[in-house]
Amino acid sequence: MDIKMLVTIFVINFSYITLNTIRFMLTMKGYRVIAPLVSMAEITIYVLGLSMVLNRLDNPINLVVYALGYAVGISVGIKIEDYLALGYIMVTAILPSSTEQLNLAEMLREHGYGVTQSFGQGREGERIILEILSPRKNERNLYKLINELEPRAFMISYEPKYISGGFWTKKVRKRNT
Repeated sequence: MDIKMLVTIFVINFSYITLNTIRFMLTMKGYRVIAPLVSMAEITIYVLGLSMVLNRLDNPINLVVYALGYAVGISVGIKIEDYLALGYIMVTAILPSSTEQLNLAEMLREHGYGVTQSFGQGREGERIILEILSPRKNERNLYKLINELEPRAFMISYEPKYISGGFWTKKVRKRNT
């Protein structure tokens, strides 16, 4: 058993899958220049690693190590994606109308979040609806802040694909250039 070969196969496939995950994330977020560059490195590493395994199919451990590199690469790629947290999220917070006296929308604005407030009717009466735009890097802090100020809040989040207008437009345009 060639340990050096096994480590090389693992590292190559680990690198390939980590880059694959990052490239996919960059593609989905609209990074039109860097995503293709990452894909060039990704496919080069992929072909190298696959050829190493295919040329040594007589040893099934090579294939197992290749698969292990794949699994670990996905796990690390997900952690990197969470760390980078590129893009924006839109959080809808639905609050009881009694929250109005807290002026939660203004408190969130003071923390730098874009907030649009409206009113709605829920099953148990009037509700305050906050639409909050935030960089993904601030997502957990936003949830924590809302829960501290109004623990009864119902929250839903999603990632907007297109943003235009409002005070966030300049920040979004800077990212796309």
